[in-house]
Amino acid sequence: MTVLEWTLTMTLGGLYLTLLFTVAVVTYQKKHIALFVIGFFFPFAWLIGSMMKPKPGSNYHGRL
Repeated sequence: MTVLEWTLTMTLGGLYLTLLFTVAVVTYQKKHIALFVIGFFFPFAWLIGSMMKPKPGSNYHGRL
């Protein structure tokens, strides 16, 4: 593996993990607990939960 391939792999892998962590936290803040738990096995669930409207009583103050 060349230095360029290694650098690109680490950069894109780090970006992927950062974005994955971000949507997981947003899903949890919006009180979509079932999607948060399912997201550990199917990370696409975190993406769906982060795009849904927050449940009543959640502390999420993002843009709607």
